Amino acid sequence: MQGKIACANVLSDLYAMGVSECDNMLMLLGISIDLSHKERQIVTPLMMKGFSDLAREAGTSVNGGQTVLNPWFIIGGVASSVCSEDEFIMPDAAVPGDVLVLTKPIGTQIAVNAHQWLEDPKRWSTIEGVVNREQVLSAYRAAELSMARLNRTGARLMRKYNAHAATDVTGFGIKGHAQNLVEHQKANVSFRIHTLPIFAHMAEAAEASAKAGLNFKLLDGFSAETSGGLLISLSKSQAEAFCQEIEAIDKHSAWIIGDVVEGSKEVNITDAKVLSVPHELK
Repeated sequence: MQGKIACANVLSDLYAMGVSECDNMLMLLGISIDLSHKERQIVTPLMMKGFSDLAREAGTSVNGGQTVLNPWFIIGGVASSVCSEDEFIMPDAAVPGDVLVLTKPIGTQIAVNAHQWLEDPKRWSTIEGVVNREQVLSAYRAAELSMARLNRTGARLMRKYNAHAATDVTGFGIKGHAQNLVEHQKANVSFRIHTLPIFAHMAEAAEASAKAGLNFKLLDGFSAETSGGLLISLSKSQAEAFCQEIEAIDKHSAWIIGDVVEGSKEVNITDAKVLSVPHELK
């Protein structure tokens, strides 16, 4: 699974520019020196297989890379494509009147941490009043599957529906990436985010954790995501059709979460409504 997540994360750099076809991938692998020889022999092939399997699902292949020894296991890579000008979208053309669409829920960081806390009684005690074990297991599985899901359909539909700008949402959180995107727009615009789609029960867990002293800043938009969705600026007239088609193809929702307005290239996320995204452990 970690290999699949890494591959999806790498490919999203292409997908965020509407590039849906990848010509070549490289895999970068750091093998943990803390693992025994037997553990390495089991873990390493599984991670490499996950990465390669998802690359094939994306219609590409891994044709090289680099492997090193490292204190902890890491996996990543490089994705590249040769494109003509009509095959990618520069992320700089958002205009007032556009809306912002998000293609995956947020909350992966708290979902992963909450899952780890199931084995840490001290940490678990900070959130067990608002979430139970089954809800955490379900959120963790939903987060895993979301992180391992390609943004390829979103990239294809960006071109079909004439997207004006986009970014993928990863380590800087939704507000951090939105801020980076808005600062690169040609027009004087700001983004107003009014809705935060979050894995069910994770907003409550994040708030309880913050009260106990560990604040992920999920509702402020700064909680780190891994292999998150695409944040896309689309004309209002196209956004609903985009969301309907991506759900029809991928069987997962996308949401209109904000507006592009005239402004001084700021992101306002104050008083955003939490949209609880349901999940079920299977």
